Amino acid sequence: MPAASKTKSIAARASRIASIPTLADRMAVGKALRAQMPRSAHAVVSAARRDPVHLLQASNAGRITHLVPIRYGRMLHSPFTFLRGSAAVMAWDLGHRPHSKLITQLCGDCHLGNFGGFASPERALLFGINDFDETLPGPFEWDTARLAASFVVAARSTGIAERICKDAAATVVRTYRTRMDELARMRAIDQWYHPLEMNTLAQLARGAATRRRRRNLINEARKRTSDRIFPRIAEVVGGKVRIADHPPLIYHPRNAAFARESAQFWKRYVETLPEERRVLLDRYRLVDMAVKVVGVGSVGTRCAIALLMAGAGDPLLLQIKEARPSVLEPYAGKSRYPNNGLRVVVGQRILQAAGDIFLGWSRLESTQVDYYVRQLHDMKISLDLEAMSASEFVEYAEACGWALARAHAKAVDPAVIAGYLGRGDTFDRATAKFAVAYADRTESDHRALEKAARSGRIRAVTEEA
Repeated sequence: MPAASKTKSIAARASRIASIPTLADRMAVGKALRAQMPRSAHAVVSAARRDPVHLLQASNAGRITHLVPIRYGRMLHSPFTFLRGSAAVMAWDLGHRPHSKLITQLCGDCHLGNFGGFASPERALLFGINDFDETLPGPFEWDTARLAASFVVAARSTGIAERICKDAAATVVRTYRTRMDELARMRAIDQWYHPLEMNTLAQLARGAATRRRRRNLINEARKRTSDRIFPRIAEVVGGKVRIADHPPLIYHPRNAAFARESAQFWKRYVETLPEERRVLLDRYRLVDMAVKVVGVGSVGTRCAIALLMAGAGDPLLLQIKEARPSVLEPYAGKSRYPNNGLRVVVGQRILQAAGDIFLGWSRLESTQVDYYVRQLHDMKISLDLEAMSASEFVEYAEACGWALARAHAKAVDPAVIAGYLGRGDTFDRATAKFAVAYADRTESDHRALEKAARSGRIRAVTEEA
């Protein structure tokens, strides 16, 4: 290459490098967004009128009819269980107020009960979001608002003082903000790999009792694997291993449609796995499937467990969950993916630090219902909220804020969010104020559901009933 051409080529490369935005440039983009959505505006709860019971009834469309009363029964237990089951109601409220237009991949149902421990493929126990049924791109503050509000609602439901409720809400947002700033200053690839392990949370615990409880949880998680769970949920009938019925929560449906289509359903699922995972799955044989009612918000959706065996005493338990359109879609836009199972899988792979090796998706063609598949339990644990002291509860808020910042930073440049949030506490105070006001609204909505049950507008039952 002639010297003149070589010089021009070097200059062109240098120009392209110089045009890459600096950290300050990227933060400035976020800071500029404050003009259209001031941070103080995040204190606002939408004043638009709505009927929470009507929204819940609408969200029952397509659910298994005879399980809907169980959903209501669980939601009536407390304002917190109401919040857990009413993601559609809060999505409506968040969708009817202004937002920052700072879009990231959202959990979509971001409350403190949807955080916990789960296994990495290397069998490390990580901490983070563990439910992605409602995941969708949307304004980052929809997740922070729901998470902060859930701390106030949960604290009140367990009798924690109002002062601590507000402190926990402010703590989760402050931690989110400061961790986002730290992530913004990392290399992009380090942001992606940045883990949050349960061992780290145990080491950082301020009190000896909290450290001990978290280490006990780590030990307990290692027992929550297919081979440990198998004896509790399986039985031998006519010389064959099958999942034991425990109606109304675990049962074999009379409808044979799934049984007829299971081979094709399973083939589609296996094709969504990477080749090396298929090699492993090929060592197992599908033995049985049964319906299993799960969660609060998921009650009435089509969920099942599959029992696979690679040999005597060598089980694998997978969970098959219906993937419905996200409750955020009416406000954030329709998913780009044609299969809602794929939507869930992609969201989980983006937001989690490490994914389930059997995570995949499929569709039951006769009903056009989408599903995703994952391991059942597999070292998945949740922290016992009712056993926490007030100080532990606030520490848990720190852990959740940290985990949410790490998740969001995988999906969008954290420098832009960090620039918007700034280093002051304006956003923290505004979101904490929103959280308290929204907790009041949740308690009012819970009373509305109680009234609907008393009047016969809805039918609610408990599992014991």
